[in-house]
This record gives sequence, structure tokens and C-alpha cells, in this order.
Amino acid sequence: MNNLNKFEKSIMGISSLLMGLVLIRFSISKLAGWKISVDAFIEMAKPLGIDPTFFRISTGFLISTICISYLINAIITFFPQIVALSSKDKIYKFSLFANTLGLLTMLGALLSEFLLRVEPKWLLVYIATAIVLFSIVNLGIIMKNKINS
Repeated sequence: MNNLNKFEKSIMGISSLLMGLVLIRFSISKLAGWKISVDAFIEMAKPLGIDPTFFRISTGFLISTICISYLINAIITFFPQIVALSSKDKIYKFSLFANTLGLLTMLGALLSEFLLRVEPKWLLVYIATAIVLFSIVNLGIIMKNKINS
């Protein structure tokens, strides 16, 4: 994202870094089978009638993909000169992918919290809401810069 001004670069880079770092914990808990995650997915899988282990592990892989994408997006934003994605179009597409995938997944997480749990875990709701908002802001910056380039 070579066209970003300092403010946009700071917002996009810092938010991508924070979102990636926050999601590391959730990726690990799901893939490593921490008790709190196992119990949550048993609860959420019941209304869907699916295997909770498959649900947890597939969600863990999805969140890991998003986590890595956000971290790469932060690197691309702060250090575009060292990234192999030299084409502005490739950088734009990757940033668009990372933020769209994160946005849609966190909207799904919010739906799961309210529709599949007996009682939503409010900390998870707040984290997912923050990621949705940061992703929307980042997508706005990405789209503005694509239009202006």
C-alpha cells in the first residue's frame, strides 16, 4: 500500500498487527484443544448437529489463516519495500483479502455467540466487534487508495 499517508499507514499497520496478535491466542486454543475451547465447541455444535471436534479444528485453521494474513498485512503496510509482492495490485488484493476474510469470519463469530451459545461470552463479543470495526476501517482505507491510484 504505497499510496497511504502516514495516518492511514499507522491505522492499517497497527490495527492489522493488533488483530493478528489477538487472534494467535484463539488459534492456539482451538488447535491445541484447550478445555475452554473444547467445552465451547461442544455447546455450539449441538444446535448445528455437527461434530464439535471438526467444528473446533476447522475454525482453528480458519482463524490461523486470518491471523497470519493480518500479520502479513502489517508487514506489507510497514515495510512494502521488503515484500516480494512488488505489484501494487497484488498488495491491494492481499490487503483486501485479509480484511474481508477477517470481517466475515468475525461476523460469523458474533452470530455464533448469540445464536449457538446458551449465553454469549461478552469478552469474545467485544473482541469480535473490535476486529469487525478495525477491518471496516482498513477496507475503507484500501478502497479509498485503490480509487485514488
